[in-house]
Amino acid sequence: MTEGATVRHIIDPSQSNFVIQVSAAGLLSAFGHNPKIAIRDFQGEVDFTLDGSPLAGARMYLRIRADSLEVIDDVSEKDRDEIRRRMQQEVLETSEFPEIVYECPRVSASGGGNRYWVALKGELSLHGVRKGMPISATVTLNGNSLRASGEFTLRQSDYGIVPVTAAAGTIRVKDEVRCTFDIVARRQQ
Repeated sequence: MTEGATVRHIIDPSQSNFVIQVSAAGLLSAFGHNPKIAIRDFQGEVDFTLDGSPLAGARMYLRIRADSLEVIDDVSEKDRDEIRRRMQQEVLETSEFPEIVYECPRVSASGGGNRYWVALKGELSLHGVRKGMPISATVTLNGNSLRASGEFTLRQSDYGIVPVTAAAGTIRVKDEVRCTFDIVARRQQ
């Protein structure tokens, strides 16, 4: 490709991992679950210009189907179904808010060669609330692929989500959840 050309990479969910770690709190939290939840259905793209500076003009878009979140811990099928039900109906309210979207029109990057450290200054739309969500990632370019990995935390209450409770409030989900990602995207010709 020539310098100044825009390249587009499309996310490959089959080669990517996106996991949410939820933690329990409260008096009986030792008896509660700290489920790991995988995001199974997401798509997106990363565009940037080849003009000599790292990831110049980069922007990113990611769309997640909210009802695709799935517990990946080794729990009973009954617990898995209950967590899934509560997550979809009480937490994410997926029938009303079917998508989670992250849009990032600006990326700053440092590094060189094939490895960069990037700061995404985007907005997360979750549960009907759109809010700024900065995310840091390590990006590796390898031929026709791009790999971005990192982690960030978000507070459910910032998005109008009331963390769930159980056992008359003696077990509750912490407001902050930790999200980790290892995203692979392929260059489009």
